[in-house]
Amino acid sequence: MPVVEHDLAARKEQRMATTHPSICRFCHANCGILVDVENGRAISVRGDRENPAYRGFTCVKGRRLPEQHAHPDRLLHSQVRQADGTYESIASERAMDEISSRLSEIIDRHGPSAVALYVGTYSGPHPLTIPFSIGWLLALGSRMLFTASTIDQPGKSIANAVHGRWLGGSHVFDESDTWLLLGNNPLVSISGGIPPANPGRRLKDAKDRGMKLIVIDPRRTEVARWADIYLQPKPGEDPTLLAGLLRVVLDEQLYDADFVARHVQGFDELTRAIDAFSVTYAAERAGVPADELRHAARTFANGQRGCAVAGTGPNMAPHGNVTEYLLLALNTICGRWRREGEFVANPGALLPAATPRAQAAPPRRAWGFGQRLRVRDFRNTAAGLPTAALAEEILLEGDGQVRALICVGSNPMAAWPDQLRTYDAMKSLDLLVTLDMKMSATSRLADYVIAPRLSLETPGVSLSMEALEQTYVAHGYSEPYAQYTPAIVLPPSGSDVIEEWEFFYGLGQRMGLPLRLFPVPAETGALREARTILEVDMETKPSTDEMIATMLGGARVALDEVKKHPHGEIFDSDPIPVAPADEDSKDRLDVGNDALLGELGVLRNEAAPDAPFLLISRRVAHVYNSSGRDIPELVKGKNYNPAFVHPDDIAELGLVAGDVVRIHSERASIIGVLAAAPEVRRGVISMSHCFGDAPERDGEFRSIGSNTGRLVDATTHYDPYTGIPRMSAIPVRIEPAEPGL
Repeated sequence: MPVVEHDLAARKEQRMATTHPSICRFCHANCGILVDVENGRAISVRGDRENPAYRGFTCVKGRRLPEQHAHPDRLLHSQVRQADGTYESIASERAMDEISSRLSEIIDRHGPSAVALYVGTYSGPHPLTIPFSIGWLLALGSRMLFTASTIDQPGKSIANAVHGRWLGGSHVFDESDTWLLLGNNPLVSISGGIPPANPGRRLKDAKDRGMKLIVIDPRRTEVARWADIYLQPKPGEDPTLLAGLLRVVLDEQLYDADFVARHVQGFDELTRAIDAFSVTYAAERAGVPADELRHAARTFANGQRGCAVAGTGPNMAPHGNVTEYLLLALNTICGRWRREGEFVANPGALLPAATPRAQAAPPRRAWGFGQRLRVRDFRNTAAGLPTAALAEEILLEGDGQVRALICVGSNPMAAWPDQLRTYDAMKSLDLLVTLDMKMSATSRLADYVIAPRLSLETPGVSLSMEALEQTYVAHGYSEPYAQYTPAIVLPPSGSDVIEEWEFFYGLGQRMGLPLRLFPVPAETGALREARTILEVDMETKPSTDEMIATMLGGARVALDEVKKHPHGEIFDSDPIPVAPADEDSKDRLDVGNDALLGELGVLRNEAAPDAPFLLISRRVAHVYNSSGRDIPELVKGKNYNPAFVHPDDIAELGLVAGDVVRIHSERASIIGVLAAAPEVRRGVISMSHCFGDAPERDGEFRSIGSNTGRLVDATTHYDPYTGIPRMSAIPVRIEPAEPGL
């Protein structure tokens, strides 16, 4: 059937009120939902009780998908910037014509490395966006690929690389008797330590069966209220506290001596490195009771199964690589990995089958390889190129200068550190293109804004959450779950919106580029490391469904089988045991990396920040980074990000909740509205990141909030490998705002 006739038939069918199972893609959690459709529009969303993993759960953001799709500010046509700074609608085909032409001119004059790509967190839930965008960039000949990984949780990738991977897999939440959460709040973030499929119910079930939960966070978060042991340290002291925990485990010989002897290297180096971190010293410096620190260490080490997992905040604070590395060391010396003969909880569904083995994959290079930047001699890392240095790369004139940037699934003006430098960089580009559902802070600086289809208008699969388990420990699903969804509604009548992958396919066609995609890992022995390269037909455009099927051609569970279960399915199979190690395997997990343990010596000699307050980041339930802030049903009249401070600190400042203040760092200042928060440690300000807008809109702080990234200087206090600056535990001071604000 021709496309036009098909769309007409689909619109006729959607005039009737119908209910459809689908996948929420407001964020990365892939919750199973039911969507009510009437007259071709989604009118309501609720959790799908027939979904065997999520069991009716969806968060408040997902329930507002209809408002997102029908938002009055949604772009239904792509936009092009005019000479006077205003924007006019442009057909998507023409926009691709003009963009490809301008890119070709830039490449002819300056080479392919003058073109950079930034892929943000909003790309993950759409399975084709990342493979197509990266495939296009590589076909172009550029390696200037930047992602959110180096400004979110880069320590995970770095630590995993230098530590090595255990091929038998980790313990999962649903089977564990002990769990440690460091600076993460999965009841709100729906990620990180508790499976995303109904985390509240899973936590309750775990507590009912007797799990001991340890939570470490400067704020008594929602998940901390469930804790058996709660430590409230000073922000930025996570490595100190972890060194103290490890010291208890080592001094009291609570570690798994057999596992260490057979599978671990660097044990003596780890012991020497933490020797300077006595329990008394670590507790005093971190600001927690020494007895509680000992209690936490003993409780974790004496458990039989479990993991220690960190969130975004500790990675954004100083020494995030060390934090993640010490967590892996704690898990490893306590033997928190599956052994030969144990059954694997989640053999996967959409990823290729792999053979779990009771052996280590060796450490690999974590930094200093691949593409070299001109800025501070940065090179590629296990987490990617340093995003925090990209604004400098754009502003630094001369050979190799980045002159064109394409932003997909992202809003750098809200998300990147050092907003002032980012602002200058965005304005200086020869070409800035965004793919955006609205005129965000970044899109209002762009030359072209490509209007995309939204999630209910596109097919999808639950791949992004399953794939997390291949990168991070104790993330993703605890069972072999998968779901496929067709498009539920058509785009609004008369609109011209395209899927993100179609944009990169269109550029590839116009620029004569043969696109080759690097989709999901395929099995090689016991590892999912080799990648099946897919050649894309550049003559006859494939459909989204065809490309998803091609991408998942090697899945353990065939996509056709997944499609038979519209509400999602847990694909049980014969139990898969962990196989014995290869006879000739001599690889070990490394807990003695010189570079990362060497940072403990640096940390030991660092003075405490000379500032009355430390500002930390926080997640809120109704916003996913910068998305959701403009949906009235979500924000309920509070569109800004309050500055949460302990009531005693507010009183000591001679202020009251609701007062407008100016928050100063060494770099800049932002406006905040004080809110009393007794759950926050004294001396701490807790604010959500990714709020606010460009500097000229600062006066609108009550309707758009303030950007905490402006307080950050990306050129100081940064990680030497990933470049992430001090994005949390930022030293600041508070003073009353000037009159009139």
